[in-house]
Amino acid sequence: MHYFGYKKGVLFCENVSVLDIVKEVGTPVYIYSAKTIRRHYKIFSDSFKEIPSLVCYSVKANSNIAILALLKKLGAGADVVSGGELKRALKAGISPQKIVFSGVGKTEEEIKMGLEKGILMFNVESLEELQVLGEIAKELKKMAYFALRVNPNVDSKTHPYIATGLRRSKFGIPEDLIIEAYKISLKNPYLKGIGLDVHIGSQLTSVEPFIETIKRLKNLWQELIQLGFELKYLDMGGGLGIVYENEEPPLPQEYAEIIIREVKDLGATLILEPGRVIVGNAGILVTKVLYTKSNLERNFVVVDAGMNDLIRPALYQAYHKIVPVEEKEEKEVIIDVVGPICESGDFFARERKLPLLKRGDLIAIMSAGAYGFVMSSNYNSRPRPAEVLVDGEEFYIIRRRENIEDLLNLESIPHAWNSS
Repeated sequence: MHYFGYKKGVLFCENVSVLDIVKEVGTPVYIYSAKTIRRHYKIFSDSFKEIPSLVCYSVKANSNIAILALLKKLGAGADVVSGGELKRALKAGISPQKIVFSGVGKTEEEIKMGLEKGILMFNVESLEELQVLGEIAKELKKMAYFALRVNPNVDSKTHPYIATGLRRSKFGIPEDLIIEAYKISLKNPYLKGIGLDVHIGSQLTSVEPFIETIKRLKNLWQELIQLGFELKYLDMGGGLGIVYENEEPPLPQEYAEIIIREVKDLGATLILEPGRVIVGNAGILVTKVLYTKSNLERNFVVVDAGMNDLIRPALYQAYHKIVPVEEKEEKEVIIDVVGPICESGDFFARERKLPLLKRGDLIAIMSAGAYGFVMSSNYNSRPRPAEVLVDGEEFYIIRRRENIEDLLNLESIPHAWNSS
């Protein structure tokens, strides 16, 4: 459930009219619902209350510091995959002891930052990374707590670009090398293994891959315990899907029930890394119709947002529901909703049945709260859009709209050229 809906023919976010937001902020604009985020987080976290657990929100899904601060107030930790995300989480007030550092390519500077800040643990993705982590920890004389990310070779049955648990994936350590890696860690007194980690993909809509993965992890966990390793954390990652079109993902309660049933006897503290399931349906992208056109074979609606603002349709052929901000009684027509970018892949919908739209109309691209703004770019020298957070009857600009000066201020012409 989310808090976007029509009131007297106008789309509202909670108790604020989208028209009022656009009047002040302009388009394109991302709009998020605080009430939706609170509701989704509570449902998810409450589902795991039966066992010791820590919810570390996946910052990569939506990293605005206002969103992170909201989740911090609800008790969330953070799953970060870069030094930038770590700094965001800390700036939002999240305790370092609630932060796990994931990611396949951590730099030495990022590892140092994590050690110096005293984060809960690193999710290590390779034997070489484990070695580097140990070397840096020894240099700093700081204990490096880690979990090994297992690649279980499980097919998550999602889009291949977001499937991360297969052997051909770059992520994690093969299952049959985990014991060896733990034994190697004993050679360095500054390395302390405290768990296992896994993440098999994103936008999962079936429980079977989770069940298969847990069974593999349990076997490893029990073998490591028998070898004398003191494990505490079992990090199950994230990946739970949401409804974009007609998907039927498991509810958080169903997902939790399955995981709890399988792991409750291990004596582990469970770490969960939800992202999309918390914020995906808590956000929309509002854009304005610039032009309508026809090339005899297709009808096009050209809007002022582009693939640089929301790349999921172009990158994953992802479906996003599109609705007019003001309800229309006009007959529906088949149209392509496209952006202004000079790429044929710049589209939000193809051959979609929508009410007849005209220049100046506003439309909302739904389910844009996750992997929306965070994946945006400045392609075609386009400034990125504003972000707005609605909370009840108030709305807040949580990221101002970029302008071209922001882009140019990062660039310079070589000084020597000025004399010619």
